[in-house]
Amino acid sequence: MSKHILSVLVENKPGVLTRVAGLFSRRGFNIDSLAVGETDDPTISRMTIVADAAEHSLEQITKQLYKLVNVLKISDLDPKESVQRELVLMKVNAAPTTRAEIVETANIFRANIVDVSKNTLTLEITGDKDKITALEDLLKPYGIKEFVRTGLIALSRGRLGEG
Repeated sequence: MSKHILSVLVENKPGVLTRVAGLFSRRGFNIDSLAVGETDDPTISRMTIVADAAEHSLEQITKQLYKLVNVLKISDLDPKESVQRELVLMKVNAAPTTRAEIVETANIFRANIVDVSKNTLTLEITGDKDKITALEDLLKPYGIKEFVRTGLIALSRGRLGEG
């Protein structure tokens, strides 16, 4: 089994997410990450699904997905041929004595400070898993109070109109 990134264009209608996720569940596949949002066309949404699957199983899932009336297009994105990002919000303990160090570390990773309180800083970072993990590892000693990630989003590489 290997990780696959599926980009699934669907009609933007109630219940589509439930049907797609249910198909994975019924087949016994765990979804590692699922992100959904409207495209430039408000009647179409893009679902980015990351799941472990063997090639044969992935083909079966793809065939079953196409049977769902609201599924328009499915792409299995090659990590080398796609752009992938994740968004993370991280609330870190930031005493006055450590605040400058945390801000400096955030700047190195091009993270944005999106909230400041008396004892915490909330950072926003986008990037691949390795970049996010590296920042998380550096900030753990300060104390990460809260951490949330969007799940992976991805698009195939290339110019408009290509693949």
